[in-house]
Amino acid sequence: MADTIMYHDGNRRLQDQFDSRRISDRLEEKLTRTAFTADDKAFIESVVYFFIATADAQGRPDCSFKGGPAGFVRVTGDSELAFPDYDGNGMFKSLGNALVNPNVGLLFIALHGKPRRLRVNGTAIVSRDDPLLSKTIGAQLMVRVQARAIFPNCPRYIPEMTLAAPSVYTPRPGCDPVEPGWKSFDDFRDYVHPRQPTARE
Repeated sequence: MADTIMYHDGNRRLQDQFDSRRISDRLEEKLTRTAFTADDKAFIESVVYFFIATADAQGRPDCSFKGGPAGFVRVTGDSELAFPDYDGNGMFKSLGNALVNPNVGLLFIALHGKPRRLRVNGTAIVSRDDPLLSKTIGAQLMVRVQARAIFPNCPRYIPEMTLAAPSVYTPRPGCDPVEPGWKSFDDFRDYVHPRQPTARE
């Protein structure tokens, strides 16, 4: 059977073992979309973090946390979103993977208020020349994701949590970036790469 936008042979083998093909097909039919709804956009642009899964050219996976101020992820088209890459440890595990294998999976979770999960699978383009860079405080790269499948997940296992405060490292207008302590550790300080110039206002 041909793949759908949600399922391939591996998914189907387990669905058939657990007799869950019918509900899987129904969930794809009723919930999976290729364009963002107004509700998707509002949720995505309200989050202060998400998780991104990538794999290298050999399929070896990596998963990373991305955080920023509300609105740091933007829905920029019917099926496109964009997010900035801020100064980090310089390893570029996720974005380096995206350069050699553009397939990515994004997971947005609301851990406070009404629990919610939204997944976006698609292809990523990483750019140092994106026009959004000059409009995004602290961004050294911009990533655009063309969505292939957008779908909510059941939130039943999400614990109820409270957001206490934003990270002190989150870029803010007119403020110098706060450097993490590890950059001054003896083992690393002579090896740390310079920060890139970024928009401040």
